Amino acid sequence: MKVAIALLAAILTALVWMGCGEDGAEPGAPSTGATLVLDFQPNAVHSGLYAAQERGLFADEGLDLDIVEPTGTADGAKLLEAGRADFAILDVNDLGIARRRGLDVVAVAAIVQRPLAAVIAADRSRFAEPADLAGATVGVTGVPSDDAVLQTVLANGGLSTADVETQTIGFQAAALLASGSVDAATAFWNAEGVQLRQRGIPTREFRVDELGAPRYPELVLTASGSELDAGAPQPDSILCGLLEGLESGYGEIEEDPSAAIEDLVAQVPEADAESQRAQLAELVAADAFSPEGDRSATAALDPSAVRAWLRWAEAEGVLPRSEAGPQDVLGGFRADLLPACAGV
Repeated sequence: MKVAIALLAAILTALVWMGCGEDGAEPGAPSTGATLVLDFQPNAVHSGLYAAQERGLFADEGLDLDIVEPTGTADGAKLLEAGRADFAILDVNDLGIARRRGLDVVAVAAIVQRPLAAVIAADRSRFAEPADLAGATVGVTGVPSDDAVLQTVLANGGLSTADVETQTIGFQAAALLASGSVDAATAFWNAEGVQLRQRGIPTREFRVDELGAPRYPELVLTASGSELDAGAPQPDSILCGLLEGLESGYGEIEEDPSAAIEDLVAQVPEADAESQRAQLAELVAADAFSPEGDRSATAALDPSAVRAWLRWAEAEGVLPRSEAGPQDVLGGFRADLLPACAGV
């Protein structure tokens, strides 16, 4: 009798293991915790991340992900370096600056695949092309990458910063453009651009990658380089769980953007659903979540786009040039990890 019971138990155990399948985490397996720090307060650019979280895509991979809002845009790199976060979303220019300063921060995937920066003018009829900015009052944040955006847009119209009056306005572009305090300003076309149109202001957007800058990944998912074992045959399960959940979450956005915003608002109730829905629609229309010409490659890092960004960033003064060459920055992009995870 005892032998029969033992045999039955062994058979049942075998059936459970057979039912686990080869993909994802085993049902009932303990989840591994990880913390991800955002680049900014939650908004439409993060909708794929929140969609994956709300739909259990990370949990399916055995990952218990804690998404944290930063207190400042530079938080992510510092927290990674200090070992107080597992992952962070960074502006690619912030990543480049961190690498040039010697921080071991590494990009493992792309969140947004094209620049979001633009020079936005508040009078569409007056400013039809960049050359029309001559003599205009242009607000800038004071961030080096925004100065580079303005320089690139002006150069497209045969102008330089000497041909406009610049004012440092911080991050008040929408309010100051709406009030007429400045004629134009550096801002994000997916955020301030949408907000201004919703207020009925007839804007003109000069998007930097349409006027001289390359198409490069604006936001990237990063990890501490010391935590990535470059010699391992496969990335670890935590990283793969995040990458695969992220790829699925952003891959589903275009199929149902409204559902993605519902997922975002479900976890971030203070987010304005109408505004975020409009912002996501703008991002989807601009094909911002996939490398150029390949919508199937959501979250993939394109090495050629990264190299083009670095050349532009150095030429425009976003990053200081390095006597050692570009490898200190280029070594901070691991395009191989996402495809490697497919084999885990």
